[in-house]
Amino acid sequence: MQFADPAMRARLFAGMWQTLKPGGILLLQGYTPKQLDYRTGGPGKLEHLYTTPMLRELLPQADWLLLREHEDTLHEGPGHAGISALIDAVARKPA
Repeated sequence: MQFADPAMRARLFAGMWQTLKPGGILLLQGYTPKQLDYRTGGPGKLEHLYTTPMLRELLPQADWLLLREHEDTLHEGPGHAGISALIDAVARKPA
């Protein structure tokens, strides 16, 4: 999903949101644009990376329980290891 272009990303997020039941929870972890500086995994194109404003725009009706950009060290195999620029999101669909 992180490798989807902006148009496809909008469709994917709309579909995920539609499948959630009222009160359902969406969990997401992705890379932010700062990840291009680290090159420790994830997409290499700016338009494929997530930001807080982007996620708020994609899911404007969400009740955001967590929406946080941060840096952390990942150990997920040779293609995803080292300091990474991440975004964590937990969104609830209103009941």
